[in-house]
Amino acid sequence: MTARASSLIALYSPPSSKHHNSPERKNSSSDFNTSDSDLRFRFRINRASSLEFHSGETRRSNGFGSLIGGRKSWKVWADVKSKPYDVADSDRKSLKKFGDVFSDIILRKGDGVDGDGAIVDEIPWWEEFPKRWVIVLLCFSAFLLCNMDRVNMSIAILPMASEYDWGPSTVGLIQSSFFWGYLLTQVAGGILADTVGGKAVLGFGVVWWSVATALTPVAARLGLPFLLVTRAIMGIGEGVAMPAMNNLLSRWVPVAERSRSLALVYSGMYLGSVTGLAFSPLLIHQYGWPSVFYSFGSLGTVWFLVWLNKAHSTPLEDPEIRPEEKKLILSSSACKEPVKSIPWKLILSKSPVWALIVSHFCHNWGTFILLTWMPTYYHQVLKFNLTESGMLSVLPWLTMALSANAGGWIADTLVKKGVSVTIVRKVMQSVGFLGPAFFLTQLSHVDSPAMAVLCMACSQGTDAFSQSGLYSNHQDIAPRYSGVLLGLSNTAGVLAGVFGTAATGYILQHGSWDDVFKVSVGLYLVGTVVWNLFSTGEKILD
Repeated sequence: MTARASSLIALYSPPSSKHHNSPERKNSSSDFNTSDSDLRFRFRINRASSLEFHSGETRRSNGFGSLIGGRKSWKVWADVKSKPYDVADSDRKSLKKFGDVFSDIILRKGDGVDGDGAIVDEIPWWEEFPKRWVIVLLCFSAFLLCNMDRVNMSIAILPMASEYDWGPSTVGLIQSSFFWGYLLTQVAGGILADTVGGKAVLGFGVVWWSVATALTPVAARLGLPFLLVTRAIMGIGEGVAMPAMNNLLSRWVPVAERSRSLALVYSGMYLGSVTGLAFSPLLIHQYGWPSVFYSFGSLGTVWFLVWLNKAHSTPLEDPEIRPEEKKLILSSSACKEPVKSIPWKLILSKSPVWALIVSHFCHNWGTFILLTWMPTYYHQVLKFNLTESGMLSVLPWLTMALSANAGGWIADTLVKKGVSVTIVRKVMQSVGFLGPAFFLTQLSHVDSPAMAVLCMACSQGTDAFSQSGLYSNHQDIAPRYSGVLLGLSNTAGVLAGVFGTAATGYILQHGSWDDVFKVSVGLYLVGTVVWNLFSTGEKILD
């Protein structure tokens, strides 16, 4: 509230006595020409509302009556309300003083008042920015760092393999070692997030994997076993990220904004891949491969400081959130209370849960192969050099970032228009399965590197529709246990990453890239069938 608004309220304090028609009252009001009709007013001061004075049959004069004759309205930015008051019982000095102050407020332009006489509260735009979207953007940036630190190895492994004389099987072992730790913390991360809170769990994860990233060059020089352990330790940190994020968004984001918020956060992963694949070759060329791990790992410290200051596990814990936003979130978000125990038997008895688990496995097999082996494919098959491999690997991930957000907008729009959540989730995930399956089958028929890159981009672009399919479904069917449920399904997804990444190295040593893509296509088709038969968008667990 501005200083003038405060003065207006302080200088006029209406009497508590009831209205009467005594001669004394008429004399005290005569200067305002109200002796033959009651003059009443009330003002209501609301943020983003209006200030209204309601008068009866008031005659205009040079006094207060000329100012408020009829009905006027001014915008006032404050959070104070008053009741209707009868000013006829007030003495002349009080009314005149109030009228002078009010005239100065509504007629004067300048300090705190706009051209229409509106009292404007000078609130910085960043304080008006919705806190739920602050959480979403911080999760987005965490996932940006997550994939930057993950994909840098897919570029750095090329000069590292040359320096240390590693074959395809060893490279596949190194790439898969990340998933050993990543697998361990999926369910544990979900349990901790649902019981302790997402803020602490996600903050721990970012710091943990950032330190492990920075230590990677030291581990490589100590020997292969040390490198494998370091990559597994890094996976432990990144393993809690998705369950913690899912827990946070289930508590902060209303249902109507679910697909868009999740799509934005997951697009952080895709843009992290873009950033990592684009900058890693440049850093390697200028400063050597260790510089990639040192520079990327240090960014987590900056993020963590902002996270400590701005993030909270729930809206109820945030002292800075605006009351109207808190009301919106608590009235439409699914989760308000922390989970005290996990009903494992009930969760595992539901077929939609198993549809999530199987579909997540099928989806991640193809996704993680492309994530870890794409630069090698460009380098070995398409004959691009290191820099070209890194830069061209950016295109599919950039396509994913764009299509994920487009898919989120489409999904939320369909839900708002009355399409059932079940149909929306099935359609979006079917695109996420069948699109990549189709474009991967075309890779064996293209005869130019440009067409191969285009097929990769289209494959990943359609894959991103999964963010509005299976990745949004955890909060649909079990909102209170969304962290645990994502931990379960992503455990299956991580197993696909472990086996798929290692199996790809074995297949390449004994077969071809066509064989690699055929396995992925087969799993995409299995996932499509399972998803459409058993998934649902309805809540099955309270």
